[in-house]
Amino acid sequence: MSGDHPSNDARKTAEGLSYLSGFGNEHSSEALPGALPDGRNSPQRAPLGLYAEQLSGTAFTEPRAHNRRSWLYRIRPSAAHPAFTRVDNGAIRTAPFTERVPDPNRLRWNPLPQPAPGTDWLAGLWTLGGNGDATQRTGMAVHLYHANSSMTDRVFSDADGELLIVPEHGGLLLRTEFGLLHAEPGHVALIPRGVRFRVELLDESARGYVCENYGAPFQLPDLGPIGANGLANARDFKAPVAAYEDDADAAGPVEVVNKFCGNLWSATYDHSPLDVVAWHGNHVPYVYDLRRFNVIGSISYDHPDPSIFTVLTSPSDTPGLAGVDFVVFAPRWLVGEDTFRPPYFHRNVMSEYMGLIEGAYDAKAEGFVPGGGSLHNMMSAHGPDRDTFEKASAAELKPQKIDDGLAFMFETRWPVTATGQAADADHLQRGYDDVWQGLERHFRP
Repeated sequence: MSGDHPSNDARKTAEGLSYLSGFGNEHSSEALPGALPDGRNSPQRAPLGLYAEQLSGTAFTEPRAHNRRSWLYRIRPSAAHPAFTRVDNGAIRTAPFTERVPDPNRLRWNPLPQPAPGTDWLAGLWTLGGNGDATQRTGMAVHLYHANSSMTDRVFSDADGELLIVPEHGGLLLRTEFGLLHAEPGHVALIPRGVRFRVELLDESARGYVCENYGAPFQLPDLGPIGANGLANARDFKAPVAAYEDDADAAGPVEVVNKFCGNLWSATYDHSPLDVVAWHGNHVPYVYDLRRFNVIGSISYDHPDPSIFTVLTSPSDTPGLAGVDFVVFAPRWLVGEDTFRPPYFHRNVMSEYMGLIEGAYDAKAEGFVPGGGSLHNMMSAHGPDRDTFEKASAAELKPQKIDDGLAFMFETRWPVTATGQAADADHLQRGYDDVWQGLERHFRP
């Protein structure tokens, strides 16, 4: 059973949270003094009668710089659970995506319609498409969510990949094994592969986007010639402090839903699996405020490539070619001289899914609204619409502040194949190509 109304207590809890600062750090936290062992990971008897357990997000032997693991000290070990059984996948789909063939056409969707009453975050997940193969740990999926109810007696974990959650409407309180995170529109939250969590709504409803990354864990991009500073600063990523649920906190049985090789599996626990009293490591959830992104741009001429706006990247075996990049178009100044300032017309070997969190996107005058999204697969020509092109070509070029919109992009090395439900959706815009009609011939030989 899910809660019917947002909890004032949840809002109060969310707004009072404290965090640990830094991306990829070797954090440590304990909810009770003395819960963390001193000088070793797995003592003969863990403190306070707890169980020691390692959670590995990468192979044991991956290079130290890329290795992700955490030690958890919990009331019961994760192994103490009954058998899982298959449950319905709902609107969740997983790679390989074979319902439809990859589509070279430009596609755009309006926001998801209102969910049915009693829809929690997990039940409200809806897969738009993706690529790769979750069983081979390659590729990614684009999901959207819409919910009007909290997850009060069930938790979720994803063995297929990490989840980058991008709220667009409504705040979220994420209760994880490591502690609590508060994510509002304008924030992103990352739940690592395999970490269990529950989503509570802080408003009457919630809506947003999710990137499920099957590949290498997201990391901060290298800065190269930019130097030591800029883009997303590591100190602005916030990890939770330890907080646990004991038997007394559970009103009854807890359903644990596990996504494994594309299917949902469920087991009923007699205790909460969010029972970690202390932990240390770097395989941890976090939240990040996109408005803290330090935008780097041109101060002379020409619009920079959108890669300059990369917040996080999941690298592949080819240097510079990402399995998926997460890119944000945050508030910024445009000052380039003799420059067409909106993003330029282009065709790209990468595939781009773009979403809008708030306001308007400077390359699309209309039709691209918060909660909606567009898909431009590899080599699909796109760029500013007709109205934007005409206005930008004639604009007086004085310093201009772009601060009325917050857009983002999931950019990936492979084509994104839409699911059947996305290709046939009522909220798919059938006339998207029309935005480029009427671009006049200005050629003057």
